[in-house]
Amino acid sequence: MPASTPRRIVFLAYEDMNLLDLAGPLQAFATANRLGQGEGAQLLYETVVASVSGGSVMSSAGLAVDTRALATLDGADIDTLIVAGGCKGEEFTVCPELVDWIGQHAAGARRLCSVCTGAFVLAAAGQLNARRVATHWAWVDRLRQRHPEVRVDADALFIQDGALWTSAGVTAGIDMSLALIEADHGHQIAIQTARQLVMFIKRAGGQSQFSVPLATQARDDGNFASLHSWIASHIDEDLGVSRLATMANMSLRTFVRVYTATVGRTPAKTVEAMRMEAACRALESSTLPLKAICTKIGYAEEQTLRRVFLRNFGVNPLQYRARFSERPGPARAT
Repeated sequence: MPASTPRRIVFLAYEDMNLLDLAGPLQAFATANRLGQGEGAQLLYETVVASVSGGSVMSSAGLAVDTRALATLDGADIDTLIVAGGCKGEEFTVCPELVDWIGQHAAGARRLCSVCTGAFVLAAAGQLNARRVATHWAWVDRLRQRHPEVRVDADALFIQDGALWTSAGVTAGIDMSLALIEADHGHQIAIQTARQLVMFIKRAGGQSQFSVPLATQARDDGNFASLHSWIASHIDEDLGVSRLATMANMSLRTFVRVYTATVGRTPAKTVEAMRMEAACRALESSTLPLKAICTKIGYAEEQTLRRVFLRNFGVNPLQYRARFSERPGPARAT
């Protein structure tokens, strides 16, 4: 496809799909279009939402989406096919007509993608055999059972395996779309799109590492929610266990016992996890030197940050910044 021609992105829709699986990536490409369209410039993308028969398709959220019939795309140049995920029940039912169409047309597209349980559709069409793929964490085991020939990664937010791109649930489809935009048009368009969507261009960790405060609150049934909010807002201070016990209005021994039994990890581990999350955000979104980041998150020594970071992520802070920074450029060590 000539560079001056908008890339045609075809979203494949079906009854009971997850609305955000479709709308999130669609909005990402629409935002990139707006940001990349200077005066007299062509659109970066042409987006098409298609279904087997066309017309109105009802999402699982109860909002209908207008679609084109797949037959109208016969012979059309397709840059990227994206299959939305989602269903109403606990079993994913694959549309046979959609599977047949993908089997006949996937080879003609430059890229083939799925969001969430859209991976089930691609797998049924024989497109995922022996490929490493992502899907929503709640559907990992079922995808493995139904398609043992597929190599399912339970943690990845999204995976590129050659021309195949697959993503985990819901908002991970937007993460994948930002990566597609970056691959097509470079870092600046992608980061501008991410900022408009109020997202990080590259989220740290995988789907097993959601926001630390949110994940911790989910474990403790709200018993320590106020304490966790306080920790997050005082992350640069002394957060020893004695001070936390005082804030929780408990004796030291009782606090450690009850907290560990309720949350599933020690108070010190929670503080460390929150500090690591704060460090990741600073490394991704700023050019602050490590010394300044240490001060912001409550570590006295850079060596402490390096040691804890390496233990948690397997890379040092500057390696992490080089990979995930929103601001490309040489990392600063001091």
